[in-house]
Amino acid sequence: MSTFMATAQHAAESGRWHVIDAEGKVLGRIATKAARLLQGKHKATYTPFIDVGDFVVIVNAAKVKLTGRKEDQKIYRQHSGYEGGLREERARLIRQRRPERLVEEAVHGMLPKTKLGQAMYRKLKVYASADHPHAAQKPTKLEVA
Repeated sequence: MSTFMATAQHAAESGRWHVIDAEGKVLGRIATKAARLLQGKHKATYTPFIDVGDFVVIVNAAKVKLTGRKEDQKIYRQHSGYEGGLREERARLIRQRRPERLVEEAVHGMLPKTKLGQAMYRKLKVYASADHPHAAQKPTKLEVA
């Protein structure tokens, strides 16, 4: 018996939708759960070089919890590529300005840094409020501890 290897056809057949409610949940726990779902590691058909992952919708990103003093100490950095182009912002300011970015950055950091990882990241949908436009896909609700 040989080891199963998924093909592009298996990847096309997969693609269930999941909803994670982030209200009151710890950011890292949500991010790890979402990253595993996006990569497809929860499936028996997981293959490292094929995108067999599912779609993930995260709602209530504005109400995600940061433990400890991360709200004031965690720094998000961006660089424009030009000299002196480094911009730094604390998590508290990012939560006020664009709360989805907290979750997006956490999940993106847990995915592979390749073209395949970028394809997985595109299947992540994050919303600051409780409503989302993906009801037609009939997503299943997931609980995060």
